Amino acid sequence: MVNLVAAQKPLMHGLMKMAGVRPYTVEIEPGTVMNFWVPCETVEKPKKKGGGGGGEEEGGSGGLRKPTKPVVVLVHGFAAEGIVTWQFQVGALTKKYSVYVPDLLFFGGSMTDKSDRSPSFQAECLGKGLRKLGVAKCTIVGFSYGGMVAFKIAELQPELVQAVVVSGSILAMTDSISEATLQRLGFASSSELLLPNSVQGLKALLSVAAHKKLWFPDCLHKDYLEVMFTNRQERAELLEALVISNKDASIPKFPQRIHLLWGENDQIFKLELAHNMKEQLGEKATFQGIKKAGHLVHLERPCVYNRNLKLFLASLHTDETPK
Repeated sequence: MVNLVAAQKPLMHGLMKMAGVRPYTVEIEPGTVMNFWVPCETVEKPKKKGGGGGGEEEGGSGGLRKPTKPVVVLVHGFAAEGIVTWQFQVGALTKKYSVYVPDLLFFGGSMTDKSDRSPSFQAECLGKGLRKLGVAKCTIVGFSYGGMVAFKIAELQPELVQAVVVSGSILAMTDSISEATLQRLGFASSSELLLPNSVQGLKALLSVAAHKKLWFPDCLHKDYLEVMFTNRQERAELLEALVISNKDASIPKFPQRIHLLWGENDQIFKLELAHNMKEQLGEKATFQGIKKAGHLVHLERPCVYNRNLKLFLASLHTDETPK
């Protein structure tokens, strides 16, 4: 039987290319590769050899040009790869910005033979990949797990990151936050919540992630599990490496502006947590809540999310006005 989620991938890829981005694989270091969706105009078509066909390869083997517009990097969460997570944002941004959408390690074809599973290693690889793509300065937009990676790359590579936008995330997953969140939501572990292995488990994840109740037939849930939840062992290790001891937690002093763009009905990382984080981050942090939206705010209310995101991005570049 046809997997409906897999079958729609070529359509999604086609829509992304129409929006102005295409896939490009970067070797970060021997044994580590990361897939990005990059601005089409930055990839030169490889010269055809001989008189035969050919053209561009899907993975991208042509030369690279540096981006000519302000760079926005969209970093996905734990339940889907890059373009699935940001499908409603890419087309809204590509007119004014050079948009890069990475797949973090063990998502969407990005892989490593290294044993490090920490957010710091994800951030290190992301930074190296962006530099190899010619990015010198960017704004990082991170959702959930991607928000933690965004905070980490902003902390470790401040010369690369101009500003940060985060939705449904925290600075670091301490053991106390992890335990309290899982207990409140009724899950025994992060893997049970974020790595469901059954239709019922995926429904439970969606029920806490979305503000409005979502209905899909069971066959679609099953297809999604097969396509999106690969590399289970490695992803479970990512979740284990995410949690740190309370005594090891600290608040970095970020030089960048940080904007918290939140679904007001987020049940995973509640509004109170976002307000507390804003106070901890200091005067360079700003907050904007979006009503009638949960953890999946960028998917539930994409028009409102995009409008607020573009307002913040425009404020970084005073000669721009959002449209």
